[in-house]
Order: sequence, then C-alpha cells, then structure tokens
Amino acid sequence: MTVGDRILILCAFLALGFLYAAYWIPPSSGEYVRIISPTGERTISLSKDQEITVSGPLGASLIKVANGKVRFLDSPCRNKQCVHSGWLSHGGEFAACLPNRVSLLVSGREPRFDTLNF
Repeated sequence: MTVGDRILILCAFLALGFLYAAYWIPPSSGEYVRIISPTGERTISLSKDQEITVSGPLGASLIKVANGKVRFLDSPCRNKQCVHSGWLSHGGEFAACLPNRVSLLVSGREPRFDTLNF
C-alpha cells in the first residue's frame, strides 16, 4: 500500500463522515394521519387518543390512535398484514389493508423515506 493509497482511503472516510453529518436527518414525529378508504379521505390528529371504524368492501377496519401513534387493530382481511405492520409514528410511514382498500399515511413536517420510495 503506497502513501497515495493511504491518502485516498483517508479522504474517502472523511468524505463519508461529512456526508453522513450533512445529509442524515432524523425522522420527524408524525402530526396527523390520513385515512384513505372507498368512502373518502379523513385527516385525524395523532395528539388525541381514539379508536376509529372505517368501512371498506369487506367490512369494518378498526384503527387506534394512541400516544402520537396509529395502527390497525383489526380488519376483515384474511392474512391481517395490516394489523401486523404495527404502530406508525413518523412522517411518511404507511400501512394498508389492500383487500379492504383502507390505508393509513402518517404526515409530519419532514417525511421519512425507506426503500419503497424512489
């Protein structure tokens, strides 16, 4: 390994540290949730604890808002993938019951992106 190789590796590590510090933004807490269903779209604040029943083609989905988080408690779908998605609390997080056509989208000041977004 030559001196030039060592300098290049050092520069790469310094650039990586700089990019991490400059562009990494911790996810913001969600402020409200958009509930989208065949009957329409509703926006609910995450600051008030409540349980909401939303109708879909298969029946009623039960959604719970508590402690600034939201989740599907129950849904009439077969595999209950929406219930297993758990609590959502950061801007940009999303859960859906596709068979029942009900979805939740948490919105905040700055959305958090994951591998599903491009």
